[in-house]
Amino acid sequence: MTDYLAEAKALFEYTRSLRRDFHAHPELGFEEVRTAGIVAKELTALGLEAHTGIAETGVVAMLEGAKPGPVLLVRADMDALPITEETGADYASQNQGRMHACGHDGHTAILLTVAKLLHAHRDELAGSVKLVFQPAEEGLGGADRMVTEGVLENPRPDLTLALHLWNDQPLGWIGVSNGPAMAGAEIFKIKVRGKGGHGAAPHQAHDPVLAASHIVTALQSITARNVPPLQAAVVSVCTIHGGEAFNVIPQAVELTGTIRTFEPEVREKVLNRFEVIVFGLAETMDCTAEVDLKQLTPAVINQSETADRIEQVARQMFPEADIDTNNYTTMGSEDMAFMMEHVPGCFFFMGSANKDKGLDASHHHPRFDFDEEALPHSAALMAAAVADLLKG
Repeated sequence: MTDYLAEAKALFEYTRSLRRDFHAHPELGFEEVRTAGIVAKELTALGLEAHTGIAETGVVAMLEGAKPGPVLLVRADMDALPITEETGADYASQNQGRMHACGHDGHTAILLTVAKLLHAHRDELAGSVKLVFQPAEEGLGGADRMVTEGVLENPRPDLTLALHLWNDQPLGWIGVSNGPAMAGAEIFKIKVRGKGGHGAAPHQAHDPVLAASHIVTALQSITARNVPPLQAAVVSVCTIHGGEAFNVIPQAVELTGTIRTFEPEVREKVLNRFEVIVFGLAETMDCTAEVDLKQLTPAVINQSETADRIEQVARQMFPEADIDTNNYTTMGSEDMAFMMEHVPGCFFFMGSANKDKGLDASHHHPRFDFDEEALPHSAALMAAAVADLLKG
């Protein structure tokens, strides 16, 4: 049996150097030109044909096994975030105001390492691997764009796989959910319009600040009183903007935020109550409301059979690891869901934090960084999982 863990550890310097290079040169969604160029160069060096420019900066390559069999899509995301880095690392961002603060630099380096590992053992594979390097995961719809531009065709995959380095858990932890893994997400903008006036004469105005305040409070009743206690949902108002002077009641107030759910019926209930509350309270307060509600991504739902196979491979490879299969879920969202809506698969998590080294800042934090020992562990597990699924 191929020892993918030993081989991934032997490639550690390769993986780490790629990761640090990507980290030092972060690019925002649909701007990953340099990153995509390196990806294409590495794939071409393996003798694979790299197809570029998919969804602007996406890269796709096919790795053919020696025997016929299913097609397995494996995906990594490449984009960074508009954050100013504060890690002080030697490989810190050289692009002001941009930072790999979610681990996508690691994901890209991991998948390139997986390509190396599987290419070396392609004679053992009964099937083929579609390697997908996706742009613009961070709320910009990169996966949806790739689906629209045909990433799930020619050939159509039978299964999908992806992983996420996870700083919410320590190095050595693995999360494989049998069912829901990450929440579906909506983003919303509410504009409450009233009648402005003098702060000393509120009776002559229709105060949108007061109306917006009631709306913010009442929206919390959705999860408290409309969602069954054993089901999950989040409604968060994250910004409030209105007014410019201490003594002027403004004409309008704008609120933005997010909604997170797993089950379709819960989502429908939350969205219905959301609109009833917003419009109803605005009218009650002699104001009007406009709502712009947009789905960011569906929920990530793992296929049970594939999740079980990955769990088995993980237990064989890491017998001492803390492997969490107790339906580990997070209200964070992931646009891999757009691919998994069409093709079933599994999205799993690899613990990457190390508190002793100070590498435990949360995702999207200016000091985010992870223990790079997670890189070979992740590459080995992904490669072994692919090999197991394509063993004929």
